[in-house]
Amino acid sequence: MNGILLVDKPRGFTSHDVAAALRGILRERRVGHAGTLDPMATGLLVVFAGRATRAVQFAESAEKTYIAGLRPGIVTDTQDITGTVLSRSDAAVQARALLALLPEFTGTLMQTPPMYSAVKVGGKKLYELARKGIELARKSRPVTIRELALVGREGDDFVLRIVCSKGTYVRTLCHDIGARLGTGAALSSLRRTAAGGFSVVDAFTLEQLRRLAGEERLAEALLPVDSLFSAFPALPLNREQEKKCRCGSGFGCLAEDGRYRVYSPDGEFLMLGDVESGTMRTVKSFFEPELAGKSQKAV
Repeated sequence: MNGILLVDKPRGFTSHDVAAALRGILRERRVGHAGTLDPMATGLLVVFAGRATRAVQFAESAEKTYIAGLRPGIVTDTQDITGTVLSRSDAAVQARALLALLPEFTGTLMQTPPMYSAVKVGGKKLYELARKGIELARKSRPVTIRELALVGREGDDFVLRIVCSKGTYVRTLCHDIGARLGTGAALSSLRRTAAGGFSVVDAFTLEQLRRLAGEERLAEALLPVDSLFSAFPALPLNREQEKKCRCGSGFGCLAEDGRYRVYSPDGEFLMLGDVESGTMRTVKSFFEPELAGKSQKAV
């Protein structure tokens, strides 16, 4: 089974848990995902099955959209409300004070990954060290917050809409905003609503996918892998070009320089390819290698 699944991850599940569940539902061992979500988070997880797992690397860098709860007056070791409370403040925070700060956290800024994260230092994941009470200095890195807006209140929490780049820690963003407010703050809820060109509106729950599997209708939930590359123009090949493509060889092409979705004469999506100076070369192939013949290879 090959394709992309849009899954609405439930609270309490790790992204790995979702992938493991889908291996059983799909009866496919090759399952990967793009953009890890913490267990407390819900929302869109883009999952790849079968040969489509080769596309994960292209999806991980996609811009993402979140709805986040920011709870002022609390600082925790995990920077969200699941962690150990380090300090509290009873000072009231007005919406206008938060609104005044949001422009400071919009655009490109330097962010220090939290200790409770999967970032590796010296071959060790930071969260493994944090659980042992070890804290290390971490290098800040640039992230981009393209949009940051206050969209509501839920009790004492402020609700933010965030559009951000790969590698952004929303809980760190809330923590840093809290530090500027002077009261501290922690992430109280998080829902991913979009990633790249995909929306949670089109996502399926695990229960829905199990039901579709029982009815032998899973194909209805699968998106073709080339949907990930819809921003690139489509380029059909002739039979001779297709043969060379399936061998992994470069071949002549009259198209303008650039990146293309490449298809066989029969409409099968073959690969993502680059044309430069009249030659097409493979960026990543997506046809099943057994279809290429024993003497041929897939890149």
